[in-house]
Amino acid sequence: MTMKRSSALFLALSCALCAPGFATAATPAPRTPISAPADTLQWQALAGGIRYANVRGNLTGNGPYEAFVEFPAGFDNPHHRHTQALPSVVLSGVFYAIFDDGKKVLYPAGSYYLLPARLPHRSGCEPGANCLLFQYQSDRFDLVPTAAK
Repeated sequence: MTMKRSSALFLALSCALCAPGFATAATPAPRTPISAPADTLQWQALAGGIRYANVRGNLTGNGPYEAFVEFPAGFDNPHHRHTQALPSVVLSGVFYAIFDDGKKVLYPAGSYYLLPARLPHRSGCEPGANCLLFQYQSDRFDLVPTAAK
């Protein structure tokens, strides 16, 4: 693993473990280290070639989660929003978001972004290389389709 990638992975895990609102009565803060070496991740398929590997909780379940999410190169999400804030760390590839002002923002490896709850946008992975993200939320993930302005 390269120094840049290992640094980005450390940042992702550090951000996730101190995420506001993640530790609740139902999921207290861990008292022992959480360990997720890359060769132990259990990848699961979603529609469109997207894959995810849970680190804590379950991205497709209810409640808080932390997960790696991989998008195929050239993948485009339709216009949508999320009901809660979605923090993400880009570990490889170049992810993007297009907001209602039409401006496309690129997030290359090493980038962090926080989408506020209910913010309509499009997103995806630029062509050339798959995008690996680390995402976490204090409640379940959702993607609510919306009409573009």
